[in-house]
Amino acid sequence: MIISMTGFGDATAEQSGTHYAVEIRSLNNRFFKPVIKLPENVSGLEPEIETRLREKLGRGSITYILKMRVDSAEAAYHVNTAALESYLAQLRQVKGLDGVARIDLASLMQLPGVCQEPRDETDEIATHGEVIRAQTDKAIDKLMAMREREGQSLFADLMKHCQVISSSLKEIQSRAPAVVDDYHKRLTQRVNELMRKAELRVNEADLIKEVAVFAERADISEEIQRLTSHLNAFEQACQEGEHAGRKLDFITQEMLREANTIASKGNDAQIAKHIVEIKGAIDRLKEQVQNVE
Repeated sequence: MIISMTGFGDATAEQSGTHYAVEIRSLNNRFFKPVIKLPENVSGLEPEIETRLREKLGRGSITYILKMRVDSAEAAYHVNTAALESYLAQLRQVKGLDGVARIDLASLMQLPGVCQEPRDETDEIATHGEVIRAQTDKAIDKLMAMREREGQSLFADLMKHCQVISSSLKEIQSRAPAVVDDYHKRLTQRVNELMRKAELRVNEADLIKEVAVFAERADISEEIQRLTSHLNAFEQACQEGEHAGRKLDFITQEMLREANTIASKGNDAQIAKHIVEIKGAIDRLKEQVQNVE
């Protein structure tokens, strides 16, 4: 069964004083287009997370957001006392500052090298990596479940439009033989009227030849057969392929091509009416399959 490219999944966990929240959003796109937002201390996990997303989600515009909040004392930055003392010593050596300027501790803390992160990046990944991976997988599973539910709704809507095409195609197929008969009658009537005015008689063999040429030119049986075949292939791809989006898009293009050919060859008002309905349904199919993964 087909699945949608639209979905959302999230997961949260708390371990050793750290709160983790993962959110993944997915929208339709012809290709795999990830946007991954990680805290700086675990940014080294980005390639691994992108690989996981690519393997599970196939294609789409994917937005991945990881938020971390550390509630323990380990979250505090380390104060580099040696650097702070060095800054103070240098300031005291500046002549003329006494009684004029006041040393502000908050400003000193913002100087380069005074406040340092508690761990380096390698330690952070080793500490948090396992939890982040687990929550990422949970969020992906929730997103996939939503994609599958959306896919079921998409399938029902696509089949509704396919039914419109199938019904209209049957009407065209039953109408097609009468088109040649109607042309024969109109042509005979018109020629007889002209011949009466000119007091001449038409050669029946020439009339039959003209009708035969029209019949061959207006024959749409092959186009009807091909469009029916494309319709069956479309329904089969919807039922059997989880990643059928590109295939369905190609099939709808072929369906539209056959519908245009029938319209140009049919040369009949009733057939033209049914073709309008078919092309409208195909346009809706083309629009909807853009959401199929």
